[in-house]
Amino acid sequence: MNPAWALLRLASPQLPIGGYSYSQGLEMAVEQGKVTDSSTARRWIGDQLLLNLSRFEAPLLLDHCQAAAEDDWSLLRERCDEHRASRETRELAQESRQMGYSLKQLLLGLPELDDSARQCLTQVDEPHLALGWALAARAWGISPQDALAAWLWSWLENQLAVLMKTLPLGQQAAQRLTSELLPLLQQAEQRAARLSSNDYGSAPFGLALASMAHERQYSRLFRS
Repeated sequence: MNPAWALLRLASPQLPIGGYSYSQGLEMAVEQGKVTDSSTARRWIGDQLLLNLSRFEAPLLLDHCQAAAEDDWSLLRERCDEHRASRETRELAQESRQMGYSLKQLLLGLPELDDSARQCLTQVDEPHLALGWALAARAWGISPQDALAAWLWSWLENQLAVLMKTLPLGQQAAQRLTSELLPLLQQAEQRAARLSSNDYGSAPFGLALASMAHERQYSRLFRS
């Protein structure tokens, strides 16, 4: 079977986990005038990639995927606890929990999930997105590095979808912005792969503030 199909399946917006319901603070950044056009959007997304995701979210997700691929269930549960404790806001915690729950329901209904992974998934009371993503990658024979690339791509695609709904940003402009951001996406992936677990950590104050404000935003398109 063509391995690209599994990778496309994992990164697809058709994956029924509700990822496109959330903006991760970007909708509030638009509301507050911090993101107003392609240039400011590139700065916001680029900062998220290089100052936040590549330093914590991405390497932690890669750890999940590697632990699942190597049958290291104790390390996987440890990383689960770290991920759950790292959610800075109620909105981000609910997003991860809801998407993880949806991915759990999907995986438990698929024949590709082996018994060890199925047992791990059922033993976690509130599985989050990173756990589900790692077990999906295991079930579909996707390498940890490719699973990380798929997650980064889906994150970027979601952010661009938010911009097209909240800004006067058309599809062609979004594609030009994608071309500008792909080198940063590559940098984020490479940095995450090199980072030691002792050096994980970021301090995304702007993201946390935008997320908290989004919880109280009067009118919004995306879930909080």
